[in-house]
Amino acid sequence: MQSVRVLAVLVAAGQPVLGADSSSTSGKGGADPKGVVSPAGLPYTTKIDPTGNSDLDAALTSSSDLLSLQKTHAVGPFALAGRIRNDYARLTTALESFGYYDGQVTITVSRPKGASTSVQASMDGQDIGLPLWLASLPTSETLTIAIKAKTGPLYKLGAVQTVAADHKTPVVLTPPQQQAFGLKTGAPAVASDVLAAGNNLDNALQEEGHPLAKVDIPTAFLRPTTHTLDLLYPITIGPKADIGPIGLTGLDYTNPRFVRRRMTVSSGQLYQPSKIEAARQDLASLGIFSNVGAKSPDKLAPDGSMPLTFTFKEAKRHTVGAEVGYSTDLGGRVGGTWTHHNLFGNAERLKLTALITGVGGTAQQGLGYDVYADLFKPDFPGRHQNASFRLEGIRQLFYSYRQTALIARAGIVRQLSRRWNMSYGLAGEQEKIDQFGVTRSYTLVFAPISLNYDSTDVPSPLAPATHGVRVSLSGTPSASFDHGTTFFALLQANASTYFDLANLGISAPGRSVFAFRGIVGSVQGASTYDIPPDQRLYGGGTATIRGYRYQGVGPQFPHSKYAIGGTSLDAGTVEFRQRFFKNWGMATFVDAGQVGSGSAPFTGTVRVGAGAGARYFTPIGPVRVDVAVPLNRPPRGDKWELYIGLGETF
Repeated sequence: MQSVRVLAVLVAAGQPVLGADSSSTSGKGGADPKGVVSPAGLPYTTKIDPTGNSDLDAALTSSSDLLSLQKTHAVGPFALAGRIRNDYARLTTALESFGYYDGQVTITVSRPKGASTSVQASMDGQDIGLPLWLASLPTSETLTIAIKAKTGPLYKLGAVQTVAADHKTPVVLTPPQQQAFGLKTGAPAVASDVLAAGNNLDNALQEEGHPLAKVDIPTAFLRPTTHTLDLLYPITIGPKADIGPIGLTGLDYTNPRFVRRRMTVSSGQLYQPSKIEAARQDLASLGIFSNVGAKSPDKLAPDGSMPLTFTFKEAKRHTVGAEVGYSTDLGGRVGGTWTHHNLFGNAERLKLTALITGVGGTAQQGLGYDVYADLFKPDFPGRHQNASFRLEGIRQLFYSYRQTALIARAGIVRQLSRRWNMSYGLAGEQEKIDQFGVTRSYTLVFAPISLNYDSTDVPSPLAPATHGVRVSLSGTPSASFDHGTTFFALLQANASTYFDLANLGISAPGRSVFAFRGIVGSVQGASTYDIPPDQRLYGGGTATIRGYRYQGVGPQFPHSKYAIGGTSLDAGTVEFRQRFFKNWGMATFVDAGQVGSGSAPFTGTVRVGAGAGARYFTPIGPVRVDVAVPLNRPPRGDKWELYIGLGETF
């Protein structure tokens, strides 16, 4: 019986085993072991014969220095011989990683056909004449190196034992521990499975509250007569422990009391790595740290608990950014932002933005501005809810109306579950609006509330969704003053869903996706002219119906392109998204919808638009360029629209 250490899993995991390459003196010449300069380099090509096992073939390919280094400078004969000898060990390790302990590797070096001495030399890796034979070859020839691996019989697992650190005392695993361990007699002796079983058991023991648990790399005993591999796993379980004192280091500007309130683990709680990692990730998600770590010492405290220390590296507190966007209807918008990411030491974010809007838009009568200050406060007034405040000054010169307004908003977003959240708040607005030659001032108060569901599981709003559903249901009770008091409510439902053609087996995941969107809105309690123009419903543009200018769908003033606005809206979209290569993609879409003057949706003239666009995928999201045309254009409507933005439209 032969005792071996199972160290071959690196190859099985697709990572070449690291080893010295005796060809480090590569170039037009190399140095032999005696220091004698060898002749000029020998170019060569390498071919590995398939074994019939694709995973094993991939491991052999990734392990071969001859193959991976053949495109570097040609090496001298002594360096090439060393590279061949090194490949024997690497390829044999790859075979053993897959359970083939009686495998055989043959490497054959051949001269080109037609050479004056057409000789094939097969090496076993120890041929002392190999360098001299290589040195005798003309340097103008390109050699062919063929690698063939014979697997031999597949070894299977024999006896699998778990013992204490003394390698003698048996350790009996509980049923949950045995399930995590997972190894069974008779399974193929694949090295990756053997080492993964130890890691899985180690994780299970620590998750049960044993912070000092350790499962060592097993000792493997080959039994050539039965083609089996016996395994002996040394295990240290150690005592159960609770989390002890929790230390915080690296907090220069952040309030430690805020961090402790935010933390999802506490002293006295059972030590579980998954809970600690979840707490670490939650703290990292605040956006004020460039790095968050969690570490424990290698021994328990005198009281039997396990101390825990969170380490922080605070990110830059101030950032400056730019914002640019363009569409033919709304024109260009350009401006900058300044953000303070930790205003009072509790992860508050203050963002100041100034934008110039309406640069050359077909739905605009001139330049406008949008200036606002946003304050975001996490965990206010309690855990799982965040507060936001905005003070905004805005001027918009649409063809439908001209507006100058000062708006103040305050709201709470509460996380109900991983996929559900709700938001509610209050807002006030003082505005002056000029529409069709009539100027009026309005004072409004709003109390918006919404319920949102998202199962797309995307990491950020800019990342394209490939599956799941998004639903938003909102209601905004409102009151308008100054021209009598008018009470009304805006009700709206938005839904989108995504279907990946990979579910039908006809594309790779995330490459070909259908996206669907539906919108229904209604104003209850008031007619069109009872509410301010900016509170009415409009169609057209990226948010509803592409191909029509912003506010270009719905009731219009006679003999003009001025929109009146309506009190009902419905729209739908079908979009197909296709990715090409690594960073490119395209989309085609059809939008349809209507705006009515009554409170019931699905009234008015249906307008349909269609278009296509290109996508360039960046690390933060796709850059989108879409062109759309109206299929039943109204009088005085635009013939086409161009949209440029970051992220998909929905």
